[in-house]
Amino acid sequence: MSDTLDLWDYRRRVDEIYGRVREAAPGRQTWAAWTRDRDELFASHPQSPIEDRAVFAGLPYFPYDPAWRTIAQFTPVPHEATVIEDSAVGTAQFFKVGMVDFEVKSRRGSLEVLWLDAYGGGLFLPFRDLSNGHTTYGGGRYLLDTIKGADLGHEGDSIVLDFNYSYHPSCVHSPRWSCPLAPPANHLAFAVEAGERLLPG
Repeated sequence: MSDTLDLWDYRRRVDEIYGRVREAAPGRQTWAAWTRDRDELFASHPQSPIEDRAVFAGLPYFPYDPAWRTIAQFTPVPHEATVIEDSAVGTAQFFKVGMVDFEVKSRRGSLEVLWLDAYGGGLFLPFRDLSNGHTTYGGGRYLLDTIKGADLGHEGDSIVLDFNYSYHPSCVHSPRWSCPLAPPANHLAFAVEAGERLLPG
């Protein structure tokens, strides 16, 4: 299969994984199935960012905690072009299209929601927090990337945010990938000890 079709297939499989999450009841079992599906995809797919899949033993995560799930109010804003740095050389063009305001673990947060400035577009929600550079990647993690189908759905004008499903960009696993980094505006003033993490030590 060509690289183009491989990538198409990879994105389709990610969409299927999240589709199963959206159709299931939220909770530890659904999250555990998501982690298993991701491990299988990363271990076996030719578009996996894992360099040595022969020794891959699974992605590390913080323990599941239902308190990290919340419903965030989405407020649209006039579209405003913004440029985000990539992990390698270059930048990516997005539009700021809205804000999500939420409370989780008794802490309030607000994040910019971005729209990819490319054919078809898609919502993108990266974030940084106080765990970055310690237990998680310094450039932040992702919550939504609808181009790949990575989202947990919405309820009216509210978006489901579950930080247990936050994940690292592919550049964390391989320098072959260049990924948009979370902008300074999306820096949360607390540590998000949920979702994908770096290996201890």
